[in-house]
Amino acid sequence: MRQAANTMLPSHSPAATHQLPTSPRRSTRPAPPPPCPCPRAGAAPAAESLLPGCLRAESLPRHVAVVMDGNARWARARGLPSAAGHEAGRRALEETVRLSRAWGIRALTAFAFSNENWSRPKVEVDFLMRLFERVIHDSVAEFLREGIRLRVIGDSSRLPVSLQKIAREAEETTRNNSQLDLTLAISYSGRRDIVQACRKLAQKVQSNALAAEDIDEALFADELETSCAADEFPYPDLLIRTSGELRLSNFLLWQSAYSELFFTNTLWPDFGEADYLEALCSFQSRDRRFGVRKL
Repeated sequence: MRQAANTMLPSHSPAATHQLPTSPRRSTRPAPPPPCPCPRAGAAPAAESLLPGCLRAESLPRHVAVVMDGNARWARARGLPSAAGHEAGRRALEETVRLSRAWGIRALTAFAFSNENWSRPKVEVDFLMRLFERVIHDSVAEFLREGIRLRVIGDSSRLPVSLQKIAREAEETTRNNSQLDLTLAISYSGRRDIVQACRKLAQKVQSNALAAEDIDEALFADELETSCAADEFPYPDLLIRTSGELRLSNFLLWQSAYSELFFTNTLWPDFGEADYLEALCSFQSRDRRFGVRKL
């Protein structure tokens, strides 16, 4: 996770963030739609049995992806080590998972650690690997209670063997859950994902298992790491990035072609119910045409 690692897992996108949050940054995105009657930050969480009044169940995004950025800056602003920011980011991810499950979001993909993040200081990387392992291990029982299916995508060959084992066991244990598909992208690169899909298709062509002229977008998508991560909803409807950075940072490059993007200045550890509601309300105000002109 980038300098601002975050989440159950920390921040991840390569885009590091070095500025301390002094005065709020002016948002560069278009003015948001008129506010809906969503609870303000600090308000009690909405009852899990009820969808907040500002949201419409029929137009919720089915799949939400999150670039969790800002953990390190959050910690620095408080005079704390980056590890404290990552721990706070973990709590923010757990709350986002809880709300997603309660509100009927079907898939949530969280960018926990990018391929570029391996260049961070070893002490930070080692801490994050231990954090991922601990969080996955400690969450399995709750995932089973709540019907959450876990998937981990990314270059697993670079992960500690112990983390690989914990991830595989958690995936197998939760494989039959169906209320929420939670995908953690660890050591993930959108470019690498595309390259490895090309290699798989090339191997099939070389072995005469596939004709080159038969390759289309559907076959290509089947070879992406996300093909089995969110079976029913492989493409994010909404992609959220925290911390004020306005880029995707090599996350789900193919899959996000038609995703609605939402950027917030909120640092990931501070991302809570009010922020999530703002993103979802913004999504529901948009007219998704997918390139087609409506007559």
